[in-house]
Amino acid sequence: MKALVPDFAINIWASFPPLLQYLISTTTAILVVMISVILIVAFSTYFERKVIGSMQARVGPNRVGPLGLGQPFADVIKLLIKEIVIPSQSNKFLFVIAPLLSLIPALATWAVMPLHPGFVIADINAGLLYVLALMSVGVYGVILAGWATNSKYAFLGAMRSAAQIVAYEIAMGFALVGVLMAGGSLNLGVIVAGQEGGLSQWFLIPLFPLFIVYWISGLAETNRAPFDVAEGESEIVAGFHVEYSGVAFALFFLAEYANMVLISGLTAVFFLGGWASPFEGWLFLQGTPMQWLAAPSVGWLFAKICFFMYSFFWFRATFPRYRYDQIMRLGWKVFIPITIIWIAVEGVMAWLRVGPWATLGG
Repeated sequence: MKALVPDFAINIWASFPPLLQYLISTTTAILVVMISVILIVAFSTYFERKVIGSMQARVGPNRVGPLGLGQPFADVIKLLIKEIVIPSQSNKFLFVIAPLLSLIPALATWAVMPLHPGFVIADINAGLLYVLALMSVGVYGVILAGWATNSKYAFLGAMRSAAQIVAYEIAMGFALVGVLMAGGSLNLGVIVAGQEGGLSQWFLIPLFPLFIVYWISGLAETNRAPFDVAEGESEIVAGFHVEYSGVAFALFFLAEYANMVLISGLTAVFFLGGWASPFEGWLFLQGTPMQWLAAPSVGWLFAKICFFMYSFFWFRATFPRYRYDQIMRLGWKVFIPITIIWIAVEGVMAWLRVGPWATLGG
């Protein structure tokens, strides 16, 4: 790497004060990660229409650019030039701030996401608590959007969504307690490092019930089908963001897809080894041109995110929308008891030093 950088550039960089070096490197890392996430979010809208179109024997977007790849940019331009209508009787400050409260936490969570061995924007020891705190902030954007518009239909949609989010956040939190017990740390990088050694070491295997609970709860947390009860069929409105238009609506739209990418990334980190390769430790790959398959890489994390994103699209095209009472019963009476029971099982296994708990605590 040093050979690719001119000596004068290295000398200039070395002449900078340590604080300035830190600010430049951190700002660069933030820009790279944010731009990457925003591009993934933008093209997720394109691939969702392509995947669902394929499942329903349709073509999908194919007009803007080659293979329709320019469709996300066309959508952005369309939303940017649309008028933002603010209801006259609304709370204008809360009306404007609500979309930001939905989008910013989804982007800020990537600060503690370990993308590659040794690469994370903020390597904090309480990373898991940071994730839980930011994910809980998103519900305020939903509630404020429904209340600030001074519309009864929007408020009803916000209450349905908020109740659903809170119910499944509890199940997700209990599931992450199991991950904490298995990883022995709140640091996401340490949790990923605890899954090194190949597929057999991933927390997916010993924590499979918690993986299912976390993944389905993440699906409900994002208000995606079949859990999209924010859209009331009898009301023929879009839910809490029914009064939003233009860029304000686009922010809610981006927040939904940003949360999908985030849930996919966190599921990969907590249960599928994050950057770890499933072929790690395979002896027959060593010394061959394919040995790179066994190396940890951000590419493996991206592949796992793509798999879970595809599952989001697949579920939307496959499952009918559940009734509200079915959704709430699943969250409160099924998922929460399952997580509590499995945490108790984990406690026994940790006491007996079985599986990933064998070396916990030294």
